[in-house]
Order: sequence, then C-alpha cells, then structure tokens
Amino acid sequence: MKCGYVVCFRKIMVCALCFMGGVHLLSAQPADSVRVFSQEEFFGWILEYHPVVKQARLLDSEAEALERLARGGFDPKAYAEWDQKSFDKKEYFSIGEGGLKVPSWYGMEFKAAYTVTDGIYLNPERNLPEAGQAVLGLKVPLGRGLIIDDRRAALQDARLMARANEAERQAMVNNILLEAASAYWEWARAYNGLLIQEEALRLSRERFRAIVESFIQGDKPAIDTLEALIQVQNRQLALNDAGVIYRNAGLQLSNFLWYEGGVPVEATRRLRPPLLANLQPALPALGPNAIWQNASRLHPEIRRYEVKASQLEIARKLAAEQLKPRLDVEYNFLSDGSDFIYNTADGSGLNGLVSQNYKWGMRFDFPLLLRKERGKLQLAKLKIQDVEYSLQQKRLEVANKISAYYNELDNLLQQIRLTEDNVGNYQALLNAELQKFNLGESSIFLINSREQKLIEAQLKLAALRSKFFKTLIGLQWAAGQLGE
Repeated sequence: MKCGYVVCFRKIMVCALCFMGGVHLLSAQPADSVRVFSQEEFFGWILEYHPVVKQARLLDSEAEALERLARGGFDPKAYAEWDQKSFDKKEYFSIGEGGLKVPSWYGMEFKAAYTVTDGIYLNPERNLPEAGQAVLGLKVPLGRGLIIDDRRAALQDARLMARANEAERQAMVNNILLEAASAYWEWARAYNGLLIQEEALRLSRERFRAIVESFIQGDKPAIDTLEALIQVQNRQLALNDAGVIYRNAGLQLSNFLWYEGGVPVEATRRLRPPLLANLQPALPALGPNAIWQNASRLHPEIRRYEVKASQLEIARKLAAEQLKPRLDVEYNFLSDGSDFIYNTADGSGLNGLVSQNYKWGMRFDFPLLLRKERGKLQLAKLKIQDVEYSLQQKRLEVANKISAYYNELDNLLQQIRLTEDNVGNYQALLNAELQKFNLGESSIFLINSREQKLIEAQLKLAALRSKFFKTLIGLQWAAGQLGE
C-alpha cells in the first residue's frame, strides 16, 4: 500500500512540474513596458484616423460644393451673339449684340448690352444709330417669382443641406464611437477576467505546494495532493480560455485602430485597459429629463428631420408661388452709341431718355385650371405632414432610449454594490475555510468550492462594471452626444 502511495505521489509530481511551468500571459510583460490605453485616447485615435470619420468629414465639403453650385444661379453672365447673311455679293444684314446679365436675390435681373446692326435688307425694327446702341435694362417679376423662385429656393435648400450634412456627420461619428466603446469595454472585461484567472492559478499553485509539503511531513494524505493538482489543472484551463478571449477582444478593438495614410494598427500587449476596480461607477450629473432636453435640440437624428421639414417648407412655398400669374415687366434705356444723355432734335436730353428713348415690354400667362400647380402644392403639404409624424416618432424613440439607458445604469449601479458585498462575503468564507483547513477541520474540496464561488463572483463583478461603462456610453449615444 505504501508503494502505491509513492507511485501515486510520483505521478502527481510529474504532472505538477508540467503545469507549474505554465506561462503567465500578462506577468511575462515587464511592468514598465505596458501602459494604460484609456477610452479618451482610444476615441482620439478614432476621431483622427478612422476611415468612417474621414468619410463623415467629406459631408462638410459636399455641403460647401452644393452651396457653391446653388450660388452659381446668381452668377453674372456675359454673352455675345452675331448673326450675318450675305448672298449674291450682297450683305443682307449683320446683327451683333454683346452684354452682361446680372440676376439678383430679389428676382430682378439687370442687363447691360451693346448692339450693332448693318445691311441693305435689315428689318426696319433693327435700325439703330450708326455707332450702335447701348442698352441698360431691368426685368422685374411682379407676380410669380416675386417672393421666391427656383434659384432662391435652390440656394436656401443648399444652405439647409449644410445643416443636414452636419447632422449626418455627427450621426456617423456617434454610431462608430458606440461600436468602438462596446469593443473597448469588452476588451477591458476580458483583461480583468484574465487577471482574476491568473491570480486564481497562482493561489492554486501555492496551495498545491503547501499540501505537497504537508504530505511529505505526513500531515496530509496523498489524495489531497491529487485534488489540489486537479484544481491547478482546472485553473490553467480557465486561464488559457481567458487568454484566448482577451486576445480576440484585442483583435476586435483593432478594427477601430488606424494610423496616417489609412494604415490599420493592431492593439499590442504593450497596451492594456484600465483596472475596473480602480474606476468608480456613478450616475451622470444630469437626470434623464435634463438629458432629453439637450437631446431634443442637439440629437443628430432629430436635427435631420427638422432640416428635412425646413427643406420641404421651401418646396411648399415654391409650389404656392406657382399659383400666382406670371407678370414679368422689362424696361430698357436706349442710347445713341454709348451716350445715354444725348440731345435729341427737340433738345429733350435726359428727359428724352425716360420719355422717348426706351423699350419696354411685359409678359403675362396664367393656367386657368391650375391642376398641375395645385397638385404640386398638395404633394408638398403631404410630405411635410409625413416628416412631422416621423419627427414625433423619433422624438419619442430618443426620449425612451434615454430613459431606458438611464434605468439600466441605475440598476447596474445597485447590482455592482451588491456584488461587491457578495465578493467580500465569499472572500470571508474562503478565509474562514482556510483557517479551518489549517486546523484540520476542513478539506481541500471545500476550499476549492469556496474559491470557485469567489472567482465566479469576481468575474461577475468585472462583467457588471464593464457593462456599466458600456451602458454609460450607450446613454451618451442615445442622447446623440458622442463625438461632440
């Protein structure tokens, strides 16, 4: 029988030598070579280098380009025309005109031109002074187009598009930071879980050595050394699993790490998340109602709907403008050559410019049934109602999300406090069980059982703390405040 114990002990020691040499995944790194990679620094990298954030910044440039495009509708336009006919060695006519047209914000259009004509078969209405004729003109819409027209509507819409793109950019950044924060706090949970498993393995090894020493001295049976070794093996397996989870969490974190030139960066072992035990979870200073008040004004999704409603209001005004009759009046001052204040035969001078030397005209049209115009106006009103309903729904969704995240934070904070007490109680039970074991009143099985419960409570506490900070980011996301 004694030989059997000796053989069993030798087998135990061989196995122990294999497992006692296991590599600690974290302690292998020198302490001074590892630094904490904070969430703020992580977010800074994302805001500086992530492709999605850079893509979001393009929206600002797009808005500038759209506004420049709309302003082009008010650009002055130079023009020139030349029409000439020659046949059978005869110059029938030559007509040339060049000038400048300048549209204005109020719908008026200014014109400055110079016209020359010549020819034996020139239409009498084309007869001009020998030196040609300068023209200064003004065209004014007195009906349709007086309040708003296509050009002004396009520019107003482009200005609103800048606000819409700003909200879209903020929404994109808001969403990418939420995804990144989820990966970051999973990485933190995995790291802290790995620390717990490392400490558990260290304690089980120390206990195994102590039990082996007690067995050698004849105080403990050989079966206790076997049970202690099994615990070491189980702890090593748990540590290996925790190491894989931690490395995979680092890979997920690397999805958000980029550098200049679009170069992806991998999270190395020289970076570690903070210790969750050193972070103090607390509810935000503002309550859910105050957070909602800010979100109702600043949330990017709400702002997008508000901008959309403003754009549709412009479309409604433009459609309503089409119900008016078109009445465009044009007046042109005419000169003799380039001299507007020239003396006529009766010596009228400047008075002649106004009363005699002019050309004016008007254009009037009005659809009798207005079916097309009334249809456009009705569609514009329906679209506005549709957006208003969507805006109401979005406001409700944002308010409820804020309340839901806040309620979850409150609940998690209570769970953390209870679990902290739970961990303390499990630690006290384990300490008491160790004292009883040293007095010979307990067993290694009970110690392992107490310790397993403690480890489970510690892992649960780490998960709750990680979830709390992840939910805190979720609250900021629900309020549209990430990336501000």
